[in-house]
Amino acid sequence: MTKTRVKRKGRPVNGILLLDKPQGITSNGALQQVKRLFGAQKAGHTGSLDPIATGVLPICFGEATKFSRFLLEADKRYLATFKLGISTATGDSEGEIIETRPVVGRSRKDLEAVLADYIGEIEQVPSMFSAIKQNGQPLYKLARQGIEVERKARKVRIASMRLVDFSEDELVLNIECSKGTYVRSLAEDIGEDLGCGAHVSALRRLRAGPFDIDASFTLPELIDRKENADGELDELLLSARSAVRDWPCSVLSALTASYLMQGQSVQVPNSPRSGWVSLFQEVEDDANFIGVGEILDDGRIAPRRLVAMQKG
Repeated sequence: MTKTRVKRKGRPVNGILLLDKPQGITSNGALQQVKRLFGAQKAGHTGSLDPIATGVLPICFGEATKFSRFLLEADKRYLATFKLGISTATGDSEGEIIETRPVVGRSRKDLEAVLADYIGEIEQVPSMFSAIKQNGQPLYKLARQGIEVERKARKVRIASMRLVDFSEDELVLNIECSKGTYVRSLAEDIGEDLGCGAHVSALRRLRAGPFDIDASFTLPELIDRKENADGELDELLLSARSAVRDWPCSVLSALTASYLMQGQSVQVPNSPRSGWVSLFQEVEDDANFIGVGEILDDGRIAPRRLVAMQKG
């Protein structure tokens, strides 16, 4: 029996859009709006932001979706506001208040001493309102049913946590951290260290991997450009290679690239000795991005994610 192939709706779009996600909608809701604006066949985001959060949310289209996992695994930077003295069920301002405690005023020096304990590798117990799945069910769905399950602590890395501003009952922090870091868990733990409890009252992602908020577009900007007869949304897209632009790279001859594109591991002179690399094929005086690979123990490069179109 021959299977009928379902034709995707929309047009083929390839590249990465940096969206400044608005507050009050889910990341998937923002993704669907952007996908409709572009009329794209295939699109995905690179790691959820909570509805209360705003900031850079890379949207990958077409071939760029092959590299979304690398953005998901990349370090992030946030501007977070912690409200002291109030603990909520969710660890953020959307949750029900479960406890209030008095806040003792502290000096900047005292606050920075508490924050210093979180720099480096730490262990976090994920919130019950996280998207982590337990037996195929997201924890937040269980939490909304009043079910709490045991969660294993996970190791994350806090590269820096700078105190931007503070008042008696509020901290504003600039946080650079690894993937999988739960800022709401940081707020809860720091609140306990201060003896008053805390929750996240505002959160803005300033950077995701190599992408900065300053290069992002808001939904109103996209809609305005779409409605403008001369507006071309595709011009806003970054190339798929931009997802790994900070990686070391290897340039392959046309012959070597042809072997690699067939799934073979290849030897490339002057390549890094270990790790992952972005791959380019020599084309006259230029080079085309063809994907990413991993250095094997014998020095050869194994293909891992390759683009079907040699673009950008």
